[in-house]
Amino acid sequence: MKKTSSRMIRINEEIKKELSSIIQNQLKDPRIHLMTSVVDVNTTSDLKHCKVFISVLGNETEQNDSIKGLNSASSFIRTEIAKRINLRNTPEIKFVNDDSIERSVYMSKLIDDLNKKSE
Repeated sequence: MKKTSSRMIRINEEIKKELSSIIQNQLKDPRIHLMTSVVDVNTTSDLKHCKVFISVLGNETEQNDSIKGLNSASSFIRTEIAKRINLRNTPEIKFVNDDSIERSVYMSKLIDDLNKKSE
């Protein structure tokens, strides 16, 4: 696995910050849930593609609808990113559902249940 350079880390963090702002303040798509947050951003080193991991606080249909809404608005979002961040290439953005927060809550609940049983 290739180590991510400090430049790519800075670019990913900047894209993450701007994406969060765009999703919360500029998108009007009713499919996108209000409790949508950007968890992580992975950009290729040539800045051609960007995978954005999204967490949605809601049920499975709300999560799927939010991802569909974000992917359909990706060209608008890409244009906004190009205006806000000075990059040679603005990456194509693909949104992916990230359920790591839900998994961590579930694991925490399992651990708590085990602790209660052992007492």
